[in-house]
Amino acid sequence: MADGRTFECLVEEIDYLLRRTSHIVRHRGRSILSTFEITPPQFSALVTIIHNDNLTMGCLCRHLYLASSTVTDLINRMEKADLVERVRDEKDGRVIRLRAKPRGHELLGEVMAARIRYLSEVLGHLPDDERQTIRDSLSRMYEMMVERDASDSSSETKGPEDG
Repeated sequence: MADGRTFECLVEEIDYLLRRTSHIVRHRGRSILSTFEITPPQFSALVTIIHNDNLTMGCLCRHLYLASSTVTDLINRMEKADLVERVRDEKDGRVIRLRAKPRGHELLGEVMAARIRYLSEVLGHLPDDERQTIRDSLSRMYEMMVERDASDSSSETKGPEDG
């Protein structure tokens, strides 16, 4: 039972460190964004649009967990800033898709470069093997979470006869 308690304490500590690290990265990220002409919600939308080609407004709302009216206002401002554009779907003209414009890709690159500089400054104080261990551990943890979420989602969509 002592092993179980030790494991539980370790998991609690990992949870705490992940939350604190996430908070610092998010706070620093917002600070970095303040030097660019983009708000945190616009940045989140831009990243989502770039990483999910030809996204619809509805899909963007679901990705960002925001109401349609909020996302519409957000996209209106981003269009005026020449970051994104609305494009009618070629197969169904009623569907509007979102695409990042060259300025949106450029801005994302600039912001990400600034974020990477910050993390490079922090991680630069560690030896190569420790940086690689952090990367490998986070990658494996992410993979396991994605696998678990995928299996949880598939079991939720099964009917009673599917088992």
